[in-house]
Amino acid sequence: MHRRRLLIAALAAATLAAAPLRAGSPEIYAPGGLAINGIDPVGYFTEARPVPGDERYALMWMGATWIFASAASRARFEADPHRYAPAFGGYCAYAVSRGYTASTDPEAWTVVDGTLYLNYSPQVRSLWAADRDANIARARANWPEVLK
Repeated sequence: MHRRRLLIAALAAATLAAAPLRAGSPEIYAPGGLAINGIDPVGYFTEARPVPGDERYALMWMGATWIFASAASRARFEADPHRYAPAFGGYCAYAVSRGYTASTDPEAWTVVDGTLYLNYSPQVRSLWAADRDANIARARANWPEVLK
């Protein structure tokens, strides 16, 4: 089992290392201008899952379009966007902990102490979670300098 875990970790790390984004990245990871690929950030907190947004409830914030599942969800975000927006601008928390940025998969998420963290993939989320507190501390130390 230990050998299999090491192999998975090595493959995930290699995949992530091949996926860094270029220097000068925008503060919010939003391919095509859309944050979290159109997933409602509030849903991670209220429904404990990624909830697809509805374009009728869009909002511009920090240079990105955020999509919400309902007017109530959008209102919650508007009232306290830093509470609901993912840490590190929605970039992969593991990558930021390693000093660079990478894209994220909205299905690879974790809420820790009221903060939403996204990762590149479920495999990378497992790597990140294996030393979560240290990875969060390293990512905080690297943020936002990794955007430069």
